[in-house]
Amino acid sequence: MHKIIAIIPARSGSKGVPDKNIRNLGGFPLIQWSIEACKKSKLIEKVIVSTDSIEYKNLCESLGADVPFLRPEEISKDSSTDLEFVQHTLDWLDTHRSKPDFLVHIRPTTPLRDPKMIDSAINQFISQPSYTALRSIHEMSETSYKNFEISKNGTLVTVFDHKSDLDASNLGRQFFPKTFIPNGYVDVLRTSFINEKNLLHGNKVMPFITKEVCEIDSEEDFNFLKYQISVDSSAKDLIFNLE
Repeated sequence: MHKIIAIIPARSGSKGVPDKNIRNLGGFPLIQWSIEACKKSKLIEKVIVSTDSIEYKNLCESLGADVPFLRPEEISKDSSTDLEFVQHTLDWLDTHRSKPDFLVHIRPTTPLRDPKMIDSAINQFISQPSYTALRSIHEMSETSYKNFEISKNGTLVTVFDHKSDLDASNLGRQFFPKTFIPNGYVDVLRTSFINEKNLLHGNKVMPFITKEVCEIDSEEDFNFLKYQISVDSSAKDLIFNLE
């Protein structure tokens, strides 16, 4: 049997959407959507929230998550990396003899999830041990091959090959490779790889394709999700047993 723990990061210092992790979305704090989805997983043994806030800690514990420590200030900044809080969590778990085989990284900013999809991702990753990590993605509505950068001389150039002749970019998207964006739905991390390589994902990452989902980075994103839930409550009903 594998030991599998979910880790939900919930830093309190968000500037784009202040206190977004505890903002009300559809009648529930944003972070509760992720906690409930993990609690409904059949494979996740424990749900840990990594936060630097006493207020967040108290809320998440009341919602059924474990918050056994507070994240240090030095790794709770805008510039702090995911690797830092993951390593901090693993070090704590190791000290308390409860380090898992796999960490399921669940970002609260992608709240609309199906717990069965989380379990599907875990199963797919565990079944193929040659992969270093799993990341969820969805197809971009417009392939990145049709996008541009601005060159040093101020002209447009194509992404990837940096060509200044842009006419080929007007071809239909079927002429270009599909491109995908990471969406925060679910990532699965192998703790042995993190310990050995000091990396989260490595160079052989399994793709896990989901439907297109919205990730909250701005007030506009938050308002869009509120609207989306108001017209289609199926995701809310599923997570909070409202069906």
